[in-house]
This record gives sequence, structure tokens and C-alpha cells, in this order.
Amino acid sequence: MGKFRIPKAPQTTNKTIRFPNDVIEEVENAICGTDCTFSAFVIAAVRSALEDLKE
Repeated sequence: MGKFRIPKAPQTTNKTIRFPNDVIEEVENAICGTDCTFSAFVIAAVRSALEDLKE
């Protein structure tokens, strides 16, 4: 097993985007009762969409 390394937080940049209210409600309902944040959900969704585009 390799040596443990303390992970580095990825660099981030603030971007302001507008979401339709219905999308916000759906995301908030989907993450309700979880430890997931709105930002984490959106980042995961965008990464998934980007992977789909590569295929």
C-alpha cells in the first residue's frame, strides 16, 4: 500500500449562472436529506454530461 498523502483541494473559480426556478427546485428535492450540496450536485452533473459527450 502506498504512503498516505493529504489531498489538496482543487482550485476553484466563482461563476455566476442563472438556473430556472423549476431546475433549482428539482435539484433541491433530489439532494434533500443527503450530505450533498447544491454546488456538489451541479459539479457532478456537469462532469457526467462532459463524459457522455466524449462517448
